[in-house]
Amino acid sequence: MPGNALRIFSRRTERAPDPEPVNSTTFSYRLMRARDLEPVHQIELLSYSFPWTKGAFRDCLRDGYETWLACDGETLAGYGVLFTAAEESHLLNLCTHPDYRRQQLARGLLQHLLERAVHLQSHVVYLEVRPSNRAALQLYRCEGFLEIGRRRNYYPASDGREDALVLARKLT
Repeated sequence: MPGNALRIFSRRTERAPDPEPVNSTTFSYRLMRARDLEPVHQIELLSYSFPWTKGAFRDCLRDGYETWLACDGETLAGYGVLFTAAEESHLLNLCTHPDYRRQQLARGLLQHLLERAVHLQSHVVYLEVRPSNRAALQLYRCEGFLEIGRRRNYYPASDGREDALVLARKLT
């Protein structure tokens, strides 16, 4: 990412005030709380061969990352994690429960996170995705993300390591 190198900060970032939950056509969005760690982690375990730890989610909450849940009534259907600093955002995780896939949940949650990035005054959103995750790639490309690079051997894989495609979307 020449000229736009992603900066990672270890210090706590300032957070915008918590907004009211937003309702979509079917799903509502709300900020994740500590009591949500277990159900979020259960979806993570169902979804990935190499899942995040519960501690990783706990750290995101502690450090003030935008950690949003998508709910179908009282049922947790998905979640997303967005880190913002220096007018850039990084989508760290976007996941839907297997029972809610192919229902436009990921698209709605992604759009919500992009709106949050704009609200937080980001000019660009970055993310990494496995080349083998075709559904995610299709979603990101449809939502205006472009491939800007590749991180070699970024992800663990059953047969060793898998590259990550680095995608970015400028925000208006």
